[in-house]
Amino acid sequence: MTVTQAVPLSADVTLKRPVRSAIGIISANTLEVFDFSVYAYFAVMIGRTFFPAKDQITEVLTAFAVFGVGFLSRPLGAILLGAYADRAGRKSALLVTIVLMGIGTGLLAATPSYDKIGIFAPILIVISRLIQGFAAGGEAGPATTYLIEAAPNGKRGKYGIWQSASQGIAGILAAGMGVIVAELVAPKELQDWGWRIPFIIGVVLIVPLGLYLRRSLPETMIEHKAHKTSKAVLGTVFKNHSGTMGLIILMLMGPAITIYVIGKYMTTYAITVLHLPPTLALSSGVAAGCASIMAALLGGYLSDRFGRKRFILWPRLLLAILCYPAFLFIVDAGTAFALISTVMVLQFLTSSSGSVILVWIPECFPRAVRSVGLSITYGIAVTLFGGTSQFVVTWLLDVTKDPLSPAWYLAAANLISVIATFFATELHPNKALD
Repeated sequence: MTVTQAVPLSADVTLKRPVRSAIGIISANTLEVFDFSVYAYFAVMIGRTFFPAKDQITEVLTAFAVFGVGFLSRPLGAILLGAYADRAGRKSALLVTIVLMGIGTGLLAATPSYDKIGIFAPILIVISRLIQGFAAGGEAGPATTYLIEAAPNGKRGKYGIWQSASQGIAGILAAGMGVIVAELVAPKELQDWGWRIPFIIGVVLIVPLGLYLRRSLPETMIEHKAHKTSKAVLGTVFKNHSGTMGLIILMLMGPAITIYVIGKYMTTYAITVLHLPPTLALSSGVAAGCASIMAALLGGYLSDRFGRKRFILWPRLLLAILCYPAFLFIVDAGTAFALISTVMVLQFLTSSSGSVILVWIPECFPRAVRSVGLSITYGIAVTLFGGTSQFVVTWLLDVTKDPLSPAWYLAAANLISVIATFFATELHPNKALD
């Protein structure tokens, strides 16, 4: 693939067609979240297909362990592609990530079952997850950085939240498609091949659209701000911004865990713990996606008017307080209404806070290391906390036999993020970026 090099432009580049450009920028992130959501929603079927075992809990644990494998390569993608974006331009990195994401997702969709090719099936799934993780690690930094740099002063929240809103959009698409497939396909066919349909559709639709739109984007990286080598980029960010990066990772702990537990795992929780039918369980994913979009839009708008920090802190604190009573309500009621309504509330709180964090982070770094700074901190946080969360929750439920155990895990993680946020610097939304 020929990578378009950065064209030097001034710092006041704005998106002439904001919605069209935003779709192009967040397309690979949408595919990432779409794929990760579908994987989580169909974890039971994927476990049986590629990791057959004597009992369901082992199959699900193995499926989530391989789900977590994709996060192992995220830091490497964050470092290499994040630095590449600060050296060669945001657009170049964004073209690379969407192609890699398509390759990884396509491989997952096309891999034959364990019954047909034996041990090669799980090996190929691991490879596909590593490719996806590498691409995802390199996607967040350049994409969010582009949105922030292209936004006018005082409107970076409205532009930057599209990175978070894309997660909600992808969640709705994934869960909605899952509901449709589960309704139209018989249980045996759903297990045999039906679960592959959303992956195939994601590759066929999202990748070509994203490539088409991204190729027409202007570049926001200024040539005289760019380092000559990736080594110089990494040396600068670790030497001058290591303290900020450590604080950001702790701030992202709660959002990373909550997104993957509330937004992705609750379908499995509903099936295995609440014993709800798959269609109703998948509806919680649609609810989470809707809440995520509304929260991101509101958080971006309010943080532009009143500042970032308060809209990072207070929703996160309220979420930590509500975790236990929320899960208690879900378990006691045991109904689809209890599940969906509670998921929407918790998802709204975490997304309203998390969306503002993703706007605040790139504002903390100068342009020359902005992409790699966001890429590394986001990649490490999602790998350490998000990538392990579903496995940890499944393990906790199995060991404690307590359906409320995920609540304590979520509460602790979000309290740590609240404490870290107290030490964060407030940044004025109208301040010009360098």
